[in-house]
Amino acid sequence: MARLVLAGLLLAAGPALQAWDADRMQRAADRLGPRAVAGARLLQPLLREVAAQDEAARLARVNEFFNRRIVARDDVDIWGRTDYWASPLETLDKGEGDCEDYAIAKYFSLLATGVAVERLRLVYVRAQQGGPGGPTIAHMVLAYYATPAAEPLILDSLVTEVRPASRRPDLQPVFSFNGEGLWQGAGTQPVADALSGLSRWREVQVKARAEGFL
Repeated sequence: MARLVLAGLLLAAGPALQAWDADRMQRAADRLGPRAVAGARLLQPLLREVAAQDEAARLARVNEFFNRRIVARDDVDIWGRTDYWASPLETLDKGEGDCEDYAIAKYFSLLATGVAVERLRLVYVRAQQGGPGGPTIAHMVLAYYATPAAEPLILDSLVTEVRPASRRPDLQPVFSFNGEGLWQGAGTQPVADALSGLSRWREVQVKARAEGFL
């Protein structure tokens, strides 16, 4: 029954207007280089197409787009830094990214298709490896909430399929955030003013806006 209700909510979301600036995105890609230009030329038609579809299709298509095109690699190998949050076009330009880069690219791309910001959260989790009792790693995923109280759907770089959180028992949420707030774990009450401490998040939002995603 819960899945039928969720499906109905996804379908009810309906088509959205284009919510990104195509010219600004193209200019930003030109500044980064030919690989970013090629990535933007593939991404923009996808955004335009899925913006006319229901949100279930948007989640699946955007998730697949980045999971297929980006090779998982650590920041120190890509950027020579222990922690760097790349913008969507920076990630497409490199063709590589860590878990944050996948989640960030999917987040801003879904916003560009018209998905409301309150439906999306980037979630830091502890991901268990190798089954029950296995070691855990720090990881980031993107969560979609059809309603504030709904079971979230998880977009992940480790699992190609978009799955409800109940089918991801390997993930233990630590905290989540979006452009409007920060939450402890999977909570519903935001932590007041906590986003002020996420300097990398502020910086990547500025970059995404300059790239036309906002």
